[in-house]
This record gives sequence, structure tokens and C-alpha cells, in this order.
Amino acid sequence: MSVTVRIPTPLRRLTNDQDKTTVDGDTLGEVVEAINVQFPGIKDRICDESGDLRNFVNVYINGEDVRFLNGLDTVTNPDDEISIVPAVAGGYGN
Repeated sequence: MSVTVRIPTPLRRLTNDQDKTTVDGDTLGEVVEAINVQFPGIKDRICDESGDLRNFVNVYINGEDVRFLNGLDTVTNPDDEISIVPAVAGGYGN
């Protein structure tokens, strides 16, 4: 089943500047593996050494944060849209 994955600007250097791609996968984990086959090295930016999602990377399936679902085990459905969103730090200080 195909899902669309939106690629954030900081990762586009790994995707030849593509802002989205379509891959097959029944779970988010399978989708991440499929993206990594298509664009080697991208998984290292999304997942840590133990294979879990990095703390500073947020992933949404159809607008739902996967941390509140089943993480990488979250089931994907045909035509789902997955967004990878790096956390943004900052603030205003005096």
C-alpha cells in the first residue's frame, strides 16, 4: 500500500530536493525502511541508534502525532500522508 511522505527542508539534501515521496509500508517502521532504501541515510536522521524515533523528530500520520499512537508500529493505510517535522528550538531572551 502506498503512502505519501512529506520531507522537511533539512532532510531534502538526502532526497535530491524532493519535498515528498511515495513508498509502500504497512507500518510506519516499514515506511521508514522503504524511504531509507530510496534515500540511503535518511533513517539515521529520523531514528536513533536503538531504532526508535529521535526525540527531536516529530512524525505525524494524517495530522496525528505517532508518539500518541504506536510509534513505529503505527499501522499505515493506503493514501495516508506522513509528515516528518524536526523540532524547532528557540525563543526570545533578554
